[in-house]
Amino acid sequence: MSVYKTYMTEVKNNIRNFSIVAHIDHGKSTLADRLLEITGTVDKRKMSEQYLDSMDLEKERGITIKLQPVRMNYSLNGTEYILDLIDTPGHVDFNYEVSRSLAAVEGAILLVDATQGIQAQTLSNLYLAMEQDLVIIPVINKVDLPTANVEQVEKDIVKLLGCESDSILKISAKSGMGVDKVLETVIREIPSPKNNDDKPLRALIFDSYYDTFKGVIAYVKIVDGVVRAEDSVYLMASGAKGDVLETGIFIPELKKKDNLTSGEIGWIATGLKAIEKCRAGDTITSLKAESGKHKEEKEDQDIQNNQTIEPLPGYHEPKPVVYASFYPAEGDDYFYLREALSKLKLTDAAFTFEPESSSVLGKGFRCGFLGLLHLEIMAERIKREYNINFILTAPSVIYKIKRRNSEKGELEEIFSASHLPLPEVIAEMHEPWAKVDVITPADYIGKVMTLMESIRGIYIKTDYINDAHVIIQYEAPLANIITDLHDNLKSVSSGFASMSYDIIGWRRGDLVRLDILVGGDKVEAFSRIVVEKSAMEIGRAMAAKLKEAIPRSQFVIPIQAAIGGKIIARETISPYRKDVTKKLYGGDVTRKNKLLEKQKKGKKKMKAMGRVEIPQSVFIEIMKK
Repeated sequence: MSVYKTYMTEVKNNIRNFSIVAHIDHGKSTLADRLLEITGTVDKRKMSEQYLDSMDLEKERGITIKLQPVRMNYSLNGTEYILDLIDTPGHVDFNYEVSRSLAAVEGAILLVDATQGIQAQTLSNLYLAMEQDLVIIPVINKVDLPTANVEQVEKDIVKLLGCESDSILKISAKSGMGVDKVLETVIREIPSPKNNDDKPLRALIFDSYYDTFKGVIAYVKIVDGVVRAEDSVYLMASGAKGDVLETGIFIPELKKKDNLTSGEIGWIATGLKAIEKCRAGDTITSLKAESGKHKEEKEDQDIQNNQTIEPLPGYHEPKPVVYASFYPAEGDDYFYLREALSKLKLTDAAFTFEPESSSVLGKGFRCGFLGLLHLEIMAERIKREYNINFILTAPSVIYKIKRRNSEKGELEEIFSASHLPLPEVIAEMHEPWAKVDVITPADYIGKVMTLMESIRGIYIKTDYINDAHVIIQYEAPLANIITDLHDNLKSVSSGFASMSYDIIGWRRGDLVRLDILVGGDKVEAFSRIVVEKSAMEIGRAMAAKLKEAIPRSQFVIPIQAAIGGKIIARETISPYRKDVTKKLYGGDVTRKNKLLEKQKKGKKKMKAMGRVEIPQSVFIEIMKK
């Protein structure tokens, strides 16, 4: 073995790639902060809470939205180690970010809050890590808090993983207690990546973003081979070709490095300008063609040769469960909105969009999300990062219908209520259902079951984690789960219950389209598909909410909820009334009546001039229902 190969083998043996997974608010970002401090990756003067959470939204809400890789150097017993960490989100809506991170590492730290114990996303993320056959390091956090129940949480983890209690680390990420033991365990337990530098290049893309000067920056795990600046590369799934401008690592800022070798996590500036060509889960291979007039022929030959290279196991395509449409408030902003959505799609592979048009709202885009929080975050990013005003329609799930005149009985997908045909055309409607796992303290079982039954949930079973906590399993319509179940669950359980869900299929339902008319005009953004027996209740609630949200005007504004041509609920926004008789100081009553009649005609004329202008904030407020 050559001196170089021996050196590279030693380097590979000292690399550890790992991730931190946990339920939301269990201290993931805080632990990442302590790791950065202990390894000296970030200067103490520059250190801040949630350092790896680069977006303002993440710091404001106290949650991680985007995965973030970082390289740390750590010396143990005189040996220098390279630790590549990928920090991941904890909320169920960003589960896809977690799956992408886990595909690029060899081990994971499973973090559990000593005060809350095992939660729904703890289990969900653990199963994702097990599917990738990763080494799991169990860690109990917040052990120094007065309300910590370390002994019980330890028993639960032993039961869950089948591990020894001595193997569970007990730390306080806030104070730094025991965090050095976490680093030592990562080095000892997580295997180093294989040295495959001699093999043809295969790099797994797990994230990306767009840079104005360098094109698409791909976040990659090099599985086989070596990639350098000026190499020609080929993306196997999209068929895109590019020339590498730069390569580098995360510290966590982007730092240039001459090359990336097998086992390393880093970034590649692909030079690609077509954003849609670089997708998470794709495999990057190399093209050996030299420059010159025959370059294209040689590249095509290389591509044919690369067909024998097996693409890396990518990720399952994320299936959006919530759909909503974005329409620019100003028609001229259509192309700016499209560009903004394209760039957001690059940074979030779970986000989808396609053009659509509305007779009322004009040209816009139908967008798919993994949940309401995902939708809310993306809407806020468009507003903040791209300064675009838009109208957002009410969120909905996919429904399927069978038309009466359908000879083959095929089911047609409906993405929003505005696309639903007339009732007399529909033979059947189907809605998606999901399996819901709710983890709750035993004291709240009754309240949780009552809540689940209120959303048409079907009880399946109850399993006890321990004497104090249970997992209750239900099947329920997806539309009821993604709207407000998470918030209501926290409310009935004093914040202790948590949930996760998986889609299980489609079931027939008695569904109708509910429309909202404001000032006599149908507002498509407020239309939604609801269960027929709940339509009147929902219609009244929406009308009442809109009455509070829509500003008063100089004329009466009626708000009506309708199914087809039948009005099922109504609210009225009373007008402002200017005292036009205030200036009168006497005289005949006819003078007063004349001024009042003139005011009445003026208001009637104003009402006839056009539709009621509904502010952007009203659409957001109704969406948050």
